[in-house]
Amino acid sequence: MPVQQLKDYLDEANVEYMCLSHPPAFTAQQLAHHVKIAGDRVVKTVIIELDGKMAMLVMPATWRVRWDRLSRILDTDFVELADEQEFQDSFPDCEVGAMPPFGNLFGMTVYCAEVLTEQPELAFAAGSHTESIHMKTRDFLNLVQPMVINQGFTRPGTQKPAWLLKNRKRPEPRKETLLAGY
Repeated sequence: MPVQQLKDYLDEANVEYMCLSHPPAFTAQQLAHHVKIAGDRVVKTVIIELDGKMAMLVMPATWRVRWDRLSRILDTDFVELADEQEFQDSFPDCEVGAMPPFGNLFGMTVYCAEVLTEQPELAFAAGSHTESIHMKTRDFLNLVQPMVINQGFTRPGTQKPAWLLKNRKRPEPRKETLLAGY
C-alpha cells in the first residue's frame, strides 16, 4: 500500500491525520527522533508467525517483544518473528520495515499493546521510510479494530533476561574424553 493509498483510505474514513516527510527512518525509534515525538507514541509494526499464519503486533517503538509471555497470552505454542522474505509480498508497494499498522487492510489479525490505547495520538511509517502518518489513537482503534493485549511486551528500562545479555560469560563446553576400547 503506497502512502497515497493509505491517505485515500483515511480520507474515505473521514479521519484527521497529518502526513510528514522526513529523512529515512529504518526503525520506529529513528522515526521518533526525526519527527521529534516520544518513542512511546510511535508505533512499531512487527510481523509474527502465529500457528502458521502471519499476524501483526503493534507496540510502542521503545518496547520489546517477550516471546514467552506473548505465547502465553495468545494461548499458542508457536509464535515467532516472521521472515521478511515470507511476508514482503503481503505488503505490495510498501518498503520492507515500513509497513503501516493496518493489518486489517492486508488480511492479518492485529494485536495491539494496551499501553498504546492510552496515548492520545500515534505516529507510524506510512509504507515508506521517508513518510509517516500521525493520527488520533481512537481513530486508529476504530479503523483497525485490533485485539488489545496487555502482556507479551517489555517496557523500556527493563533488564533483558539473562539469556539475552550479550556480555554474559558462557560456561566452557565440557570436553569429553574418549576411552579406547569402549
